[in-house]
Amino acid sequence: MLKLIFDTVFVFPILNILALYHYLFTLIRLPGVLGLSVVALTVTIRLLLHPFFKQQMETAEKMQDIKPRVDALSKKYKGDTKKIQEEQMKIYQEVGINPASGCVFMIVQIPVFFALYQTLQTFLVADSAKVIAQMNKALYFPFLHINKIDVWFFGINLIKTPEQMKSIFAYLIPVVTALLQYFQTQSTMAMSPQPTAAPKELSKDGKKNESSTGDDFQKAMNTQMKYVLPLMIGWFSLRMPFGLALYWNIFSLFSIIQYELHKRQTKSLKLKTESLKLKAKS
Repeated sequence: MLKLIFDTVFVFPILNILALYHYLFTLIRLPGVLGLSVVALTVTIRLLLHPFFKQQMETAEKMQDIKPRVDALSKKYKGDTKKIQEEQMKIYQEVGINPASGCVFMIVQIPVFFALYQTLQTFLVADSAKVIAQMNKALYFPFLHINKIDVWFFGINLIKTPEQMKSIFAYLIPVVTALLQYFQTQSTMAMSPQPTAAPKELSKDGKKNESSTGDDFQKAMNTQMKYVLPLMIGWFSLRMPFGLALYWNIFSLFSIIQYELHKRQTKSLKLKTESLKLKAKS
């Protein structure tokens, strides 16, 4: 039952979008139809997820703005964790943010990623005739039906993993994937408030204060996100079909570009606001 719901909500729509691009690119006789379809699908999914990305960025900016106020609570209500949390929630409600909303963009990507993995696994198998017949049943319109799948994309077999290719170029794929994931994570963390470096204070019984422990935990999580996650993604891409690595790399690249464009727009807007304030004062 759960699989049917997952397929209906995620897998079948992604399969149909991929089939639509496959149909259009075949119609105009482009080379590497399946690979181009994966790239086009990646851009489409990125655009569909843009509202979640925008919400994450807006939440991160507001969190940066209120960080001094939130940090001041630890000093004002020193040792009273419950009171600190209550006052934090008041500040969050005042500026109209939900701290958990910043994670929505990452959470939404998870089922989409698994759905795409399942879709590509459907496309990229040895018994193509049987799979094509099964896949065509899930397509919404008859004109999307696929007769043949070309798994080659500019000399690269999309069905094979870098580990199976066993070439220098193939082993560069997980390296590039890990690097792009690193820069994407770094861009994401740059937009989020980081814990302030503060001296480790001890309570009367000689243990660290809860606030210090919380900061240490956040720093440890940030380190894992920044270094461990890219290494994990790179390791997984070594054993993933190249078609899936292609999706992940294009998605990361677009994410980095969007973060940079958003950062520049925010910086430009702040400069204009400061300039208007100075003119108003003069």
